[in-house]
Amino acid sequence: MKRVDVSISYCEYDGTEGLSDIDKKLIDKAVDTASKAYAPYSGFHVGAALLLENGEIVLGSNQENSAYPSGLCAERTAIFYANSSFPDVAIDTIVILAEKNSLILEDIVTPCGACRQVILESEIRQKSDIRVLLASKSKVLVFNSIKQLLPFSFDGDLLNR
Repeated sequence: MKRVDVSISYCEYDGTEGLSDIDKKLIDKAVDTASKAYAPYSGFHVGAALLLENGEIVLGSNQENSAYPSGLCAERTAIFYANSSFPDVAIDTIVILAEKNSLILEDIVTPCGACRQVILESEIRQKSDIRVLLASKSKVLVFNSIKQLLPFSFDGDLLNR
């Protein structure tokens, strides 16, 4: 047996101090779009804001359905819209945050496994990393790539072997 450890690195900010103006703007946009989520069952509102390479900002919020698997996460809502509206424009950054009872959560919310895979597919498709910012009321975590949150990822290249 051989023991192998996997480690990741990221930057942690106390609030938005030290972030760029565009990152702060993306966080504000994610807050605004979280409030527009359709989440009548969980009351858990998630907002995602994407910065595209061309400067365009695309937003998405979670959309629930009483048949739970039929809903869609904020991240995938935004990414699928970006890919259909701007198919040849790379995603530079995604910001993700959540609120409950109209208050931004104190805890960081990470993308679910399906969203991590979709973000990874976008990185593969565009041949460049996507910065991932996970924001809460008092903290922001910055990852240079979704691979840091999905170290043993499934790559479509495996289908061709």
